Amino acid sequence: MVATRSFKLVILLLLCSLLTVLLAESAPNQQKDTYNYDEYFVEKTILKNAVSKGAVCLDGSPPAYYMDRGFGEGAKSWMIHLSGGGWCRDVRECQNRSTTSFGSSKHMLPFKFRGHFSNNKNANPDLFNWNKVMVAYCDGGAFTGDVETVDPATNLHFRGERIFSAVMEDLLSKGLKDAKNALLIGSSAGAYPAMLYCDRFSKLLPNTPRLKCLTDSGYFIDV
Repeated sequence: MVATRSFKLVILLLLCSLLTVLLAESAPNQQKDTYNYDEYFVEKTILKNAVSKGAVCLDGSPPAYYMDRGFGEGAKSWMIHLSGGGWCRDVRECQNRSTTSFGSSKHMLPFKFRGHFSNNKNANPDLFNWNKVMVAYCDGGAFTGDVETVDPATNLHFRGERIFSAVMEDLLSKGLKDAKNALLIGSSAGAYPAMLYCDRFSKLLPNTPRLKCLTDSGYFIDV
């Protein structure tokens, strides 16, 4: 009798353990499914006219961004995200970088929109119907360079500040100037310029009732 009860207790404990494991495994999957819900790819928009203004990537190719138009009540709300991706610290690193999507629009592939870029209300209830823009990071200097001279030996262009200006000018012509809500976001290397250019962004939109800037992982301490 005692043996039977012990056997039943062992079986019960095993079932409880199995249930705990299954629940633990399903929780992350549920979060992942929510994050990736209705994810989709967006083609790059290349700013060919920016080249004449000197706004170019490391290799001299035109800058680019990815955009999904807003709709409904979000048609006049804008979320602009400055992409991250570290930076190059010397000529060799910058030359290597110039042959990748972080240094040339020639190598940029379609960008996957999901999370706060999603157009699904369940996955992204606050921003799903906004105009959403991911500004491609291709200057290697956190969108801050403005060096006119180009060394012919390396053909490297450090024009990140001009890229930011060119993108803003293009977006203003596409409806940003009439924004009712505007959010400038930057992550990592893109977070620093989001903080640096926040006042400039505000001056570009003097009639926008609500404007915010958000920096994600972009406070770099010189130690």
